[in-house]
Amino acid sequence: MKIEQIYTGCLAQGAYYIESEGEAAIIDPLRESKPYIEKAKENGVKIKYIFETHFHADFVSGHLDLAEKTGAKIIYGPNAETKYEKHLAKDGETFKLGKVTIKVLHTPGHTPESTTFLLKDAKGKPHAIFTGDTLFIGDVGRPDLAQKMGSVTKEDLAGWLYDSLRNKIMTLPDNVIVYPAHGAGSACGKNMSKETWDTLGHQKQVNYALRADMTKEEFIKEVTDGLMAPPAYFAENAKLNKMGYESIDTVMKRGVRALSPRAFEAAANESGALILDVRPKEEFVKGFIPNSIFIGLDGSFAPWVGALITDLAQPILIVAPRGRNKETVKRLARVGYDNAIGYLKGGFAAWTKDDREVDTIETIGLETFSKGYNKRINVLDVRKPGEFSGEHVETAQNFPLDFINEHMSEISKTKKYYLHCRSGYRSTVAASILKARGFEKLINVHAMFDDISSSKIPTSDYVCPSTLK
Repeated sequence: MKIEQIYTGCLAQGAYYIESEGEAAIIDPLRESKPYIEKAKENGVKIKYIFETHFHADFVSGHLDLAEKTGAKIIYGPNAETKYEKHLAKDGETFKLGKVTIKVLHTPGHTPESTTFLLKDAKGKPHAIFTGDTLFIGDVGRPDLAQKMGSVTKEDLAGWLYDSLRNKIMTLPDNVIVYPAHGAGSACGKNMSKETWDTLGHQKQVNYALRADMTKEEFIKEVTDGLMAPPAYFAENAKLNKMGYESIDTVMKRGVRALSPRAFEAAANESGALILDVRPKEEFVKGFIPNSIFIGLDGSFAPWVGALITDLAQPILIVAPRGRNKETVKRLARVGYDNAIGYLKGGFAAWTKDDREVDTIETIGLETFSKGYNKRINVLDVRKPGEFSGEHVETAQNFPLDFINEHMSEISKTKKYYLHCRSGYRSTVAASILKARGFEKLINVHAMFDDISSSKIPTSDYVCPSTLK
């Protein structure tokens, strides 16, 4: 028996490859199927099953393309109604994979169809559980993403989750390994650990949601408290996973089209495409195509794309570093943005060489910010409310990047603003969006917040009663 966790950091997502006696199963695959197919080919095995723990909301799963290319059967647990062919498993149903067995444990709560898959070894002994978003390391799945089903509330779903954990998971042996679908950085939970697997016994000791003396009422209160609104794309990704989607091959072919500067500009004008610049932030601020938006590949790319580009059908034109155009199209498709229509051939250097219009964002470091700081300047802190409430520049307004589209009317185009975050990534994203909307008086502060807070600039831990002061 062989188990491999295939972890994708930018999505904080874990897919799994299980192999036994010439047969393989994939659990929660990403959109691109090639890596799984190549792995099975290298090992001389056939992919027999594709197990889906639930309808994922934070990424588009690769189950359909993988099934089409390998003939593997797609397996969901109870309540997972789809528009495509799959096997709807019953609670307790088992599947043979070589000499091992995979048992279905229906564990509703995160979503109604959420299912945990229990792997038993050749002797029938429980070895590992693949918990999807039911149980994370240090946390459990949020119960508010599937409320749109009649009168069911997040409190109802949290109650189901409590029962699923106590009746289906916590009864298993302590040495069973827990393999979740996500780790720290995912928006599918609140307090996930940076560790990506653990034993069930250890989780019973350290995971707040598995406390033995916890009542259902206490559990419901704790898992529903402090939940931020989910990104808008979550519902659309879940719908794609349920209803079906275009082949990744078609998406890649359409997106990886090299366009000259002239053709690139014409495509932008004709299609109304969003120009997405994914270069490092240090390069972007020095020069970019006017009205383009920065979301760098080397940050939390996919989650920010999902949070900030509100329409999955939006045509997108790409400005990428050399050799990373295909990667950009693929990573957009992972979260359902399938309408990339081409990239700038030769990158931004080709644009400047063609003597076309260029815009910039004034960017300063900590030393310059410190020298110019006084309590009369306008500082926009684009970090999350929780980060802001911990500590912030004394006169700063909290202007969270996550909700920039909703709060843009609360700032003025006639005022000068200094933008900062923790590292400069989010402030650059925010500055690019504001610049594209006609805000010209912007100064972007590239500085670590730890350095800002340890400087002579006054900070405070006061929590504002509203988002903006």
